[in-house]
Amino acid sequence: MRKANEEAGEREFDELQRTLQIDLDPDLLRLALTHRSFAYENGGIPTNERLEFLGDSILGQAVTVKLFRDHPELDEGELAKRRASLVSSVALAEVARAIGLGPFIRLGRGETLTGGAEKPSILADTVEAIIGAVYLDLGGDVATALVLRLVGPLMQDPRRFGASMDPKTSLQEIAARLGSPAPTYAIEESGPDHNKHFVATVTVGDLAVATGEGSSKKQAEMAAALEAWTTLDAR
Repeated sequence: MRKANEEAGEREFDELQRTLQIDLDPDLLRLALTHRSFAYENGGIPTNERLEFLGDSILGQAVTVKLFRDHPELDEGELAKRRASLVSSVALAEVARAIGLGPFIRLGRGETLTGGAEKPSILADTVEAIIGAVYLDLGGDVATALVLRLVGPLMQDPRRFGASMDPKTSLQEIAARLGSPAPTYAIEESGPDHNKHFVATVTVGDLAVATGEGSSKKQAEMAAALEAWTTLDAR
């Protein structure tokens, strides 16, 4: 039975690798998909957090170079804003959803029951971990190519930069245009003082409700606002 389960898991990995257009070592891919909640429930096995740390750096470099080369007309401040919008947890969560990553993430029972496979922070962290794993196994060129395939569609949407740079104002503007009351925000916080976690819920009349997460109230509200703006802009 264990062998059958392992073979089923390898077939699932094959599906994900085809989507990503890579041929990554299965053990590294499995590690990249291992959230700390799963690791804790399975005897403290390694998590994807080190790979996430590496992938964050590779992601930032690839996006920075691409923006620098493609936009000689932009100054340093504008380039920095665009980079921030493209490597944000909201943007990476959108990337993860586009490739159907959620079901592949190895989560503990608690996270599974609370919808962890759809949480922006978990989705974004897993994307970064996969990028880190690709860098280790296949090298910088392949990792950079993967980043640009994943993030490229976001770069081609000029509306995104305005919303991503000031999502709360952008949401307020689209709400007014649609004849809705101004957005309202509710905040929940958890965790110890040195490691607070915030979840913001924004409500836009009866048009949209969205949530966002972050290590600060502001970050969570911005993530929620961008999520709501994306929903309304697609109408």
